[in-house]
Amino acid sequence: MKIVMIPLVAASLAGCTLLAPATAPTAPKPDAAPAAAPPPPPANARTVEQFDTTTAEARKAAATPSSGGKRLGTTVASLGDPSRPGFWIMTELVSAEGAGRIEYPQKGTSAEVTLLPAEGGSSRVSLAALRLLEAPLTDLSELVVYAR
Repeated sequence: MKIVMIPLVAASLAGCTLLAPATAPTAPKPDAAPAAAPPPPPANARTVEQFDTTTAEARKAAATPSSGGKRLGTTVASLGDPSRPGFWIMTELVSAEGAGRIEYPQKGTSAEVTLLPAEGGSSRVSLAALRLLEAPLTDLSELVVYAR
């Protein structure tokens, strides 16, 4: 009886692959944040304009964000690493990288950004994003964060 059961079980398990999809379904990727990342600033950068290497087209795209999205919350943010180009926010409000937007209620401005997870304390925002929001570069700013 054992000899008959082994081939029977093996044959029935082999048929399971016929029921499974040929490829595992993948989760849809979130929409990308504004355009490709700009180049890093030059090593001798000293001014805000030298550190902000985003193009006029990239700033225009980031300045016209889509409305809506899931509100993640409010955060107090400071200027992040100015040598890291692009439009981004590092915040504890997200656990994985994704696309989103931030609002600066004091000016009524918003920007499309890449949401990056952060550990510990306050949020940090790219130089390009703070400039787009018209937020002060040397102060702490209260921002509303949305995920797409």
